Amino acid sequence: MDNIRIKRKKRKQRISLVTNIIFCLITLCSLTGCIILLLSNYSLKNKSAEVMAQLQAFEEQSESYIYTQADLNSYVEEARTEAREEQRTELLNELKVKMSGGGTATAMLRDFFPEDVVVYADSEYHFFPISDKLKKNSYVIDNFKQLENGQVEYVDDTDVVLSKKGIDVSRYQGSIDWQKAASDGVEYAFIRAGIRGSTEGKLVEDERFKANVEEALENDIQAGVYFFTQAITEDEAVEEAEFVLDLIEPYDITYPVVLDFEEVTSSDARTADLTKEENTKIAIAFCETIKNAGYTPMIYGNLKSFLIMLDMEQLEEYEKWFAYYSTPVYFPYEFSVWQYSSKGSVNGIKTDVDMNICMKNLGRED
Repeated sequence: MDNIRIKRKKRKQRISLVTNIIFCLITLCSLTGCIILLLSNYSLKNKSAEVMAQLQAFEEQSESYIYTQADLNSYVEEARTEAREEQRTELLNELKVKMSGGGTATAMLRDFFPEDVVVYADSEYHFFPISDKLKKNSYVIDNFKQLENGQVEYVDDTDVVLSKKGIDVSRYQGSIDWQKAASDGVEYAFIRAGIRGSTEGKLVEDERFKANVEEALENDIQAGVYFFTQAITEDEAVEEAEFVLDLIEPYDITYPVVLDFEEVTSSDARTADLTKEENTKIAIAFCETIKNAGYTPMIYGNLKSFLIMLDMEQLEEYEKWFAYYSTPVYFPYEFSVWQYSSKGSVNGIKTDVDMNICMKNLGRED
């Protein structure tokens, strides 16, 4: 019996020891978990504190970079100044290159302002925005070819000549051998019919008109005529047109009848004080009189004529003869004839002569 009691006691002791060990292990695991949680919590607190510190620093930094309107204006002006300085440097470099290449001030301005027509007149530069209301010419600039003799042709992409060679003449060319001119390729000629005096306003027939028109026609050169206007009213413009119509009535005039519209620079010129609107009404009166008589009216002028002296929007329907003595031609709007030189040379003419090319079928088709 004693042995049995001893064995039971020992077994109870072993069970109690195991139980204590198990409880100790459980307690240790719980303690370890608590330590882990405590450490994790501590780490999170540290991270939170770090983030909060960063946020606070950011806020403090942001507060130090709050911009007033004055600050913003200052920074914008500084940026603009830097941009302007860069543009200025680029512009000066470009100007230096162009000037080194022999470019003129007008040519350089035209390169810098492609959206404008730049006109130098009366010692000033004038800038005219290219108008969407006016028809543009469709010429390919590279297709204007200058020949070795200085004459110009307009060709297509296969070098087929599309233009016609012409001249314009007055008494200043003297006696012309029109047969030689025809053999030199002249296909048409604008012949001066007359002028109105710039001071007294008298209508005067060109002293070589009849000889020129008759001999040109005899040599199968088609003829147009022009009149140098100094009209100061619409009635005077009609008078000029009727004067021309009387002169050309006996002849087969197939090219246009032209109003030569140029500035007279003398201080006592009767047209000196005319406005743009008055000039435009005068041009319309002349052209309408010519058109009503069955001829094709045309206006001759240069950049100053068309852009400063006349309102082109009101003259859109009339043919244009444009004078410009450089290449490439500089005019965005429609024109039919280009007078490209005042110092041309043609067989049969002893003096310099104005040279023209026509890019449109204005006369009789042979």
